[in-house]
Amino acid sequence: MMIEVLKSKIHRVRVTGANLNYVGSITIDEELLEAANMIEGEKVQILDINNGERFETYIIKGERGSGCICLNGAAARKVAVDDLVIIVSYALLDFEQAKQFKPWVIFPDSATNKLIK
Repeated sequence: MMIEVLKSKIHRVRVTGANLNYVGSITIDEELLEAANMIEGEKVQILDINNGERFETYIIKGERGSGCICLNGAAARKVAVDDLVIIVSYALLDFEQAKQFKPWVIFPDSATNKLIK
């Protein structure tokens, strides 16, 4: 049996941009992607703490160290700049394998979106 489990989470980052005139997706700082073990093109769920919106899109790699969290296309209507969001991705694992799995969870500084070291 396969089950879906949390794979990666970027907890409480600030939305830095909302670009309605784009095809779609979320642009995320490359440094945050690496720390959370996420990749460009990966499907993610966005959870907006400010307004309760929950939606899915895919990742575009943003400039390293920029702190960029930009919702593009239709998703730009679901957030406001400066909203706090949680970004999560999931993986399908065998039930027994899932019992041992440990997700990557990061807690960047929500004022700057930089990794806390």
